[in-house]
Amino acid sequence: MSADRPTLPPVRLHSEAELARDALSAPLMARAAQLARWAERGVPVGVGGEILQEPLAAATEHLGLAGDEDGPAYTAEAWQLAVDTGLVEIEEAPDGEDGTDLPDNAAAGTATPGEELTLLTSGSPQDVLDIWLGGMETVLADAAAPDLSDLADQLTQGGELDLDSIDWNPEEEAELLDGILGNLYLLTALNEDPGQAVPLPALAASMIVPEDMDEPTDDVLEEVSEAMMRLDDQFRVLEPIGLVAYQPVDEALIEELDEDGEAVRPDGAPATSGDGPLTDEDVSRYGLVRLTPLGVYAVRARMLDAGVDAPAVGDLTDKGADALLAALPDYPEPLAQAESERWLAARTPLDAARDLLAAARGDDEDAPRRRLATQQTLSLVSPDAEEALRAVLDDRQLGGLARVWLAERALPGIPEPSQEMIFWLTVDTIAAQLDSADEEAADELRELILGLTEQHSGFFETAWRVDHPATADVLEAMGRLHPDKKAAKEARKAAFKARSRQSD
Repeated sequence: MSADRPTLPPVRLHSEAELARDALSAPLMARAAQLARWAERGVPVGVGGEILQEPLAAATEHLGLAGDEDGPAYTAEAWQLAVDTGLVEIEEAPDGEDGTDLPDNAAAGTATPGEELTLLTSGSPQDVLDIWLGGMETVLADAAAPDLSDLADQLTQGGELDLDSIDWNPEEEAELLDGILGNLYLLTALNEDPGQAVPLPALAASMIVPEDMDEPTDDVLEEVSEAMMRLDDQFRVLEPIGLVAYQPVDEALIEELDEDGEAVRPDGAPATSGDGPLTDEDVSRYGLVRLTPLGVYAVRARMLDAGVDAPAVGDLTDKGADALLAALPDYPEPLAQAESERWLAARTPLDAARDLLAAARGDDEDAPRRRLATQQTLSLVSPDAEEALRAVLDDRQLGGLARVWLAERALPGIPEPSQEMIFWLTVDTIAAQLDSADEEAADELRELILGLTEQHSGFFETAWRVDHPATADVLEAMGRLHPDKKAAKEARKAAFKARSRQSD
């Protein structure tokens, strides 16, 4: 496999207009924008731009949260987001006329709507998303912050802040949260149903349990439980900005775990559970989370900023056929088709077919995968491309797939392929599938190999003579995969002959 292939599978992104609507409707962002408009007459604020007690009550009333016990806290969070994103601007108050500072209970400045607020209504979708991304970074920082009650206790006691005493490392917390979001992103990309939620214990275990550990130890399970509770707090912070959709851990369950001191297995069951598999309802009590479409967009944007190759469907539309064919073999099948459809829609069938066929040629290691991707992409092309396919009928590398394409459309005048072309195409097709890590693909390849040897009794005697760079590799693979010991031995002998022939 080439070193320059994407390190992450592609994702489907919603349109910028859809994402911008999602951003504006995220509860925290919507409240921040509402408060920014409300600030038109000026709102007195403290030194850090925080809203003071009296206007806080009015702001809470304005948001319709006065009857909510947590209403003032929600309002303060939304106000802070408005300050951080520039939805409101702060004009500092002057010091006293005698040069003394203002008293502690006086306003340190006045907040009014900022220029960014105008962009939310009259700017482009990208303008909206840029503002939202800035707010999302603030919320991420809040999610990675320590429990403020612990800090408050330290300050109340008159001591200095001791981060070690609260077991909090800013860099480690931020790195852990980045890793969790990265894992969620990967699971979303690989899942055929991107809306499927991930159980919180499984997500926590993905960051903690070593890959080579068959059965987690009690210490590891305890670490998973602690991480799960930390993630529960963090996802509760992240959901209002629209980054994730989260079903929190059942409060009654938290009490049960605290009382019993139980650890949680990656499947969501207590470590001491012996009652058999859990139901979906059982698992959901331990928390379920998924990235929203807006969350997928945001995590990808952060990865791109960090220099990670994080492709999205549609990235290759304006690229050449060589770029398309280099990427498609690593895409999950549904996304490969979606990418191909977009690429083809930007070209005429005839031009697309010519470009694909030209890019498919080659004797390099990746060429068989390119040709298989070409064949799969051409299956989506209309008969208007017939001229391009007929032009390569005599080409050793492309003639076989051209005949397949013409035959699938029942077009007339298809010349019979030579035995040499049939065997070359067979080797090329198997070579394209050799490095697939997918178990289903391996089973399909095994069935293909079995079918070939059943149809052609002298297959190996002919196959080792095929003038293809991957002939020996293909025959060795057939020797490993063939279920019949005799046929497998014949394949290994043929591979030895092919290898000797290539070295001559």
